[in-house]
Amino acid sequence: MVDRPASGKGRVVVAMSGGVDSSVAAALLLEEGYEVVGVTMKLFDYSDSGGARAERSCCDLRAFNDARRVCDRLEIPYYVLDLRESFRSEVLDDFVDEYMEGRTPNPCIRCNTRIKWEHLYRRAEVLEAGWIATGHYARIERLEDGSRALLRARNAEKDQSYALWGLRREQLPRTLFPLGSLSKPEVRRIARRLGLANAGRPESQDICFVPDGDYGAFLRRRAPSRLAAVPDGEIVDERGKVLGRHRGFPYYTVGQRRGLNLALGSPVYVTRIDAGRNRVSVAPEEGLQRRGLEASSVNWLVDPPRGGFRCRGAIRYRDPGASCTARWSDGVLSVEFDRPRRAITPGQSLVLYDGERLIGGGIIEGACDRLPAAAGAGTGGSR
Repeated sequence: MVDRPASGKGRVVVAMSGGVDSSVAAALLLEEGYEVVGVTMKLFDYSDSGGARAERSCCDLRAFNDARRVCDRLEIPYYVLDLRESFRSEVLDDFVDEYMEGRTPNPCIRCNTRIKWEHLYRRAEVLEAGWIATGHYARIERLEDGSRALLRARNAEKDQSYALWGLRREQLPRTLFPLGSLSKPEVRRIARRLGLANAGRPESQDICFVPDGDYGAFLRRRAPSRLAAVPDGEIVDERGKVLGRHRGFPYYTVGQRRGLNLALGSPVYVTRIDAGRNRVSVAPEEGLQRRGLEASSVNWLVDPPRGGFRCRGAIRYRDPGASCTARWSDGVLSVEFDRPRRAITPGQSLVLYDGERLIGGGIIEGACDRLPAAAGAGTGGSR
């Protein structure tokens, strides 16, 4: 059992996935004097995820049992929220739609924004809790003016702030990240000290509803008629010369090398997917390099900057970011990097940082070699 300070800090609802991170997050908050309530979100039927590795999913039966055992060990209340319908409409359907448009989505970010935080706050209101908490590796810091800043985790290797850019500013004061200053080995040591049964449980590295990593198989199960309606098409080079045939553009993503079945004497990579023309474009490695991009569905965690401003932009998970100039105008975020970036992918997220502070993000719409000079930037508004 954890030590419980005599003076309470209030009630907090903790998202419990069954993994060691969320378990330790709950335990640390309990030690700090919070009244902790554990909540597991049932997002889909794990048996429907398919693949030989379905049992490793964060939503499998073992995960629910582990979460319940941890809550029993900590002697805290435990609830399960059935969010399968919301998850289906907001995340699974969007995942299929994006691939059917030739884009590569990031469902974890959409789940955080549309499902987890929204439903955790609703549950917190019902339970009269002042805060929600998760096991994400990120930090929230109170500034001198009383506002909150979302920061990268202390441990850069575990930083998960990229996946949190969609949170609203008003959500930050009521969100706690107990693991933001810890490393994974430290978290496991705490779990062992507390005697938590999941202290050594392996991490899930894949998307929860595609635990075997086979996105094509998931699409075939989820939308067989839509996928079957996409015929094979042309694979072309940058000049439009036909090099071969693809088996359907939804099976491909920017940066992909394997599975092209092209014998050209040197490696080529997918550089563009044209769903309208049913074409997949390929080029050598240098063809993946682009300096500019535009992003939509932008969410600001600071007041939207005016004109061009300097920052660091991350274009994928675990990307430390690169120096760039960004402009915000008429609801479009344009970014030009100081140096070319590899495989800027439509559907993925652009996340902007000022130092360690996450200032905003959006969905990448397309890449280009260089953006035209802006005549002036508007102020716009946050989502």
